[in-house]
Amino acid sequence: MQYKIIGEPLPAVTCQLDANEVMITERGSMCWMTPNMKMETTTGGGLGKAFGRMFAGEAMFQNRYTAQGGPGEITFAASFPGSIRAVEIAPGKELIVQKSGFLAAQSTVDLSVHFRKKFSAGLFGGEGFIMQRLSGQGIAFIEIDGHACEYELAAGQSMIVDTGYLAAMDATCSMEIVTVPGVKNMLLGGEGVFNTVVKGPGKIILQTMPVSAVAGALSPFIPTGK
Repeated sequence: MQYKIIGEPLPAVTCQLDANEVMITERGSMCWMTPNMKMETTTGGGLGKAFGRMFAGEAMFQNRYTAQGGPGEITFAASFPGSIRAVEIAPGKELIVQKSGFLAAQSTVDLSVHFRKKFSAGLFGGEGFIMQRLSGQGIAFIEIDGHACEYELAAGQSMIVDTGYLAAMDATCSMEIVTVPGVKNMLLGGEGVFNTVVKGPGKIILQTMPVSAVAGALSPFIPTGK
């Protein structure tokens, strides 16, 4: 497969496939393709995985696109202004991404649900409690909301991230939800009650404009009908 990422900050990725090569996606992100690309909707590994994806904020079913009778071309578009990153997935190089961050991948990449270790903390921490794990082998494309900032954390090194700003991290990293210290900070600081602490070793990708933050900024200006 050959690919080209175009159009930032409203990006799309165009993939050139060999005959019989397959791409997968979990939502309506296909925007155009050649006539020989055959679409098939599947559970992507059975009903268990389908319900797991639904719980992670994705669609229950996967769309598989196969180049039939020769090379084919297909383009997937991001759902929000920002960027698209191509990541190489391999054994020992697995990636954890935010829910709805997965765009498309070669069919040899496997998607599964990734939970935070502490259920109660993750539950009250809101966005990011359930994420997606990319494993297997192949190229995957992920969406970044806004601009992407990368950090390489050493073992024991950590970063405190406001909820929603963690786009992806190596599977070697760990994370937990912590409360903002001090009642005054919680109630008057304007930064929410919870933060995410990500610990190395591994690379993390942070995003500058998560959808949740944009929605919160716009909500006071949206008429309620009252």
